[in-house]
Amino acid sequence: MTGRSELGFIMRAGALADLLLAGHLTDEGGKPRAANSAPLPDPLLEAVLRQVAGSRRRSWRHWVDKGARQAPRGVRDQLAADGWLRLEPRRVLGLFPTTSVTVRDTRVVKRLAATVSSALRGGQPVARLDPRDAALVALAAAGELKVVLPRALRRANKQRIIELGEIAGPVPRALTKAIQGARAAATSG
Repeated sequence: MTGRSELGFIMRAGALADLLLAGHLTDEGGKPRAANSAPLPDPLLEAVLRQVAGSRRRSWRHWVDKGARQAPRGVRDQLAADGWLRLEPRRVLGLFPTTSVTVRDTRVVKRLAATVSSALRGGQPVARLDPRDAALVALAAAGELKVVLPRALRRANKQRIIELGEIAGPVPRALTKAIQGARAAATSG
């Protein structure tokens, strides 16, 4: 996986965007508010919704940050339990334990890549796109996921990405700020 240090932020932002687009969250004054607390089948979505609903109102960035370190492992383990990933323990240099992650059905990856490409190419107006597809592109761009959107592609489609980001609401901006904050903290010591 690439962008591992940002992956948790991207997952949390994806969960927030999904909850916002599905009507479980609303944006009130730049802060999320739980609007529908019906139980959800996805563990990450459920956890994020419960956190937002059970806490005082905080910024979108706060919720992107909160739990970002734990999100990748939880999602990875859930995807493995559901049969989407194969996890193989191994050692680097014979000393350091790590886990090799393999997608079991590569057609899913190809479909996601095609979705991103289609939304980005601008074959149809932004207003006619599935909001989840628009959010997917906006979050991949904000999270600088090079495997999904290389820098050159992000630069070449900057205006379209901005338009797609407007559909995803405040979440892509919060993701950008969270990543910038984490990078600044890492470089300052």
